[in-house]
Amino acid sequence: MKRFFKKTILSTGLLRLFVLVAALTVMSLPFVSASAAGQNDPSARQVSNERLATLWARQLRLYERIGRTDEFIEKTQQLIDRAEANGKDVSAVQTALDAFATQTREAKPIYESMKGIINSHQGFDSKGEVTDPEKAQETVRAMRGKFQQIKTIMNGTGKALREAIKAYRESNLRPQAAVTPAGA
Repeated sequence: MKRFFKKTILSTGLLRLFVLVAALTVMSLPFVSASAAGQNDPSARQVSNERLATLWARQLRLYERIGRTDEFIEKTQQLIDRAEANGKDVSAVQTALDAFATQTREAKPIYESMKGIINSHQGFDSKGEVTDPEKAQETVRAMRGKFQQIKTIMNGTGKALREAIKAYRESNLRPQAAVTPAGA
């Protein structure tokens, strides 16, 4: 089974593709809850400095992953081209990739606007440690808002691409080599 996995999944690069699509999907997850309570309200939810630092680090990792989207699209297109050259029907994956690429281009300005938040990193020092909890919480919320805008623009195209890849893989399984018993 291990050999089958290596031959069918790892050799085609589809696993890497699947992992990258999954990573892009993760970026849409909420990172911190916002409370409607005012600053002087004792019921206002306070997030610990440790939690803020963890959220900030996660947001920075997601930002970096999103930054590799163009490379991901290019590699995926190469895999599609290779499969098409081998006579495979890749129309569904190609359509999903085209939609994903279009939405990515639309989301690019929001992604670029996140650079300002990252460069100023208000409330955090250069190592990601909290220096001002209130500003740090505002920074994390601002990043969350940008991620949500990107999610809205992407409109499920990452999930659709992941599903198209999954369907392609299921319909194009390589035949498993027959295993002969050791004593034969």
